[in-house]
Parts: sequence; structure tokens; C-alpha cells
Amino acid sequence: MSSASAAIPQPGRTKAFLRLVMIEHSIFALPFAYIAALTAMFQLDGNIHWVRLLLVTVCMVGLRTFAMAANRIIDREIDARNPRTAHRELVTGAVSVKHAWTGALIALVIFLGAAALLNPLCLALAPVAVIPMVVYPYGKRFTNYPQAILGLAQAMGPVGGWLAITGEWSWDAVILGLAVGVWIGGFDLIYACQDVDSDRDTGVLSVPARFGIPAAVWAARVCHALTTALFIWYALATDAGAFLWLGLLIVAAAFVYEHTIVRPHDLSRLNRAFFSVNGFIGIALFACALLDLLVRGLTP
Repeated sequence: MSSASAAIPQPGRTKAFLRLVMIEHSIFALPFAYIAALTAMFQLDGNIHWVRLLLVTVCMVGLRTFAMAANRIIDREIDARNPRTAHRELVTGAVSVKHAWTGALIALVIFLGAAALLNPLCLALAPVAVIPMVVYPYGKRFTNYPQAILGLAQAMGPVGGWLAITGEWSWDAVILGLAVGVWIGGFDLIYACQDVDSDRDTGVLSVPARFGIPAAVWAARVCHALTTALFIWYALATDAGAFLWLGLLIVAAAFVYEHTIVRPHDLSRLNRAFFSVNGFIGIALFACALLDLLVRGLTP
């Protein structure tokens, strides 16, 4: 193979990298950035700004891709010692560390470029958004509460979505961001329960490893109750209409279902709760929020 052809990413490597960063999981955070951005547009002039919405998408996917790649790179030795994660691409060699860093840096440049095209404040705050993405994988090495760092990282999505449209700070967006951060931190508490034995053996810190699975599941329930309260606060703060309130009822029902199928001594349906239910929550609330804004006068 010539050096020129070797420099061109091979299709297999690209697919492996996309598997590495689990690109499809953008569904968890992206809908909430859209809710914030569209609500900001509704308050700004009542029109959907499609180019800005596209740039928000690019920012979100770019930053998340960088975060996931960096996470996998930093955690590759821990992943190799955990039977659940030993099949990950950096462990098996399907993706090399060099190619993972290349993909991560490309995603970071794309994120920064899109932020620069939005407005000066987004560009100025972009490095701040990167910090918790890198700190999070190290969190499990120095604190029993790495999910709090993950929640902080995810909370910035809605805040960034609002800033992208108005170029100004919004406490309404902060409320929505806190709701998303507490929500994702809560279901990550549940997800971490499946690694308790491995984490204790390898010295990885987490709430389940330190306090036990029952404590983690109950903490997740508290988080999701708080998430519901924050969603209600956001709806009140933005004078939401009937369809968003309907969406909040759907979300509350989904939380009840999630915690019905996941119990401290029965984690057999954990993946259904993590992937299916939480993916549904994001899509359902976004659909209801969009319909609410359109009914109230948001113009495509």
C-alpha cells in the first residue's frame, strides 16, 4: 500500500471509530439542545433559523464525538480489565490509539469551527465546554461521584443551544440544562451497577462500588424525581403550552416504568431501561416541545 493511500481513512476504520464513539447515542442529549434552541428562537423572533440549528447539531455531535473518543482512549486499560468492556475497539485493536486521537481532534476542530460560526460568545465559551469532557473519565480515579461530572458535562448542551441562538446567557436554559444533567447522571448511576464487581477489583470509583447497588438505584430514583421537578420549573419559566405539559406527563410515566423494571436485586432489564426508555424520553419530550412551539406560533 502506498503512503498516499495509507493516509486516507479506510472504510473499515471509519466504521470502527463510529462504533467506538457510539455515534447513535447522540439521541440522548441532542433533543434537549434542540428544545433550548427552538425555544430561544420562539422568544427571539418566532422563526426557525435553520442554519443556526444545523450549526447547533454540528457542535453537539462534534463535541460528543470528541468526548467519547477521549473517554475511550483514557479508559482503555480499565476497559481491558472489565469483561463487559473488553470487546471495545481500542482494546481489541480494531481502532488504534493514533486513529482514535485523530478522530477526536478532527471532531474537536469541527466543534470549535461551528462554535465560531455561531457567535463570539459561543467561541469564547467553547473551551469551557471541553474541560468536563476530558475530566470525566479521570473522575472515576479520584471521586466516588463521577456521575456528577458527567451530569455537568451534559448540562451544557441546552445552555449552549440557547447561547447559539441569542448570544446571551439564559437562566431558563440553565434550568433545562440542570434537568438534563441530573437525568443523565441518574441513569448512569443505574448503568454503573453492572460493573460493581469489576470496579471494586480494579479500584475504579463509583457510587455503586462504594455504597452498593441498592443505594445507587435509590439515588437514581431521587435524581429522576428531581429531573421531573426541574422540567416542570422549565415549563413554568417559559410559559409552556399544553403539549409540553403532555410531554412532561409522558416523561414522568417513562421514569416510573424505568424504575419498575430496574430493581436493586434485578438488573436483567438494565439495558432496556438505559437504551430504550431513555432514548424514548429524549425523542418524546422533543416532539411535544416542538409541537407546543409550533402551535404557539413558531414559524418554520
